[in-house]
Amino acid sequence: MRHIGLSGGIGSGKSTVAKALEHMGYPVFYSDEEAKKLYATHPLLKKELLALLGKESYQNDVFQKHVLATQLFENPALKEQIAALVHPLVRERFNEWAEQQTADLVFNEAAILFETGAYKLLAATILVVAPLETRIQRVQKRDGLSREAVLKRIANQWADSEKMNLTPYVITNDGQPLLQQIEEVISQLKTHLNV
Repeated sequence: MRHIGLSGGIGSGKSTVAKALEHMGYPVFYSDEEAKKLYATHPLLKKELLALLGKESYQNDVFQKHVLATQLFENPALKEQIAALVHPLVRERFNEWAEQQTADLVFNEAAILFETGAYKLLAATILVVAPLETRIQRVQKRDGLSREAVLKRIANQWADSEKMNLTPYVITNDGQPLLQQIEEVISQLKTHLNV
């Protein structure tokens, strides 16, 4: 079994590719969803976040994402502290989950695999890219954000060109049919990894 990353910037459509992989029979672990669960359920993480962000970060035992967002905006250095708490826990959950799978390839879907260096822990990583305007429109439609807000979020992530230097496996999600591209990348992966 090989662990494969699936990443892409906001609005790239990596979730669409992840769903297609699931329909093809491959297990997909959603790191961002797991992180949300951990914020809510992991006692040690909750204790650390309360110490770091203050008691307003949890109300009625529910993590207040907007409190984190506000504090990150005011103190960008906080991002690394939060990442140092959350990412190892998510990685641990992925490894536990992967051990229970039987497929020859299992996928770890995460927005910032390249930025965190986590891609180095995987056998390979697929990058999903899309034209900038397409990404902006997708995020505006999905999240109801202004164009400026979307561009700010995109600017907080690495450029696709930086990520493309780190993987040969790229899927362009520009509205054209994806299945053929996904099948080609899977074929390349299996050949390269001798699966």
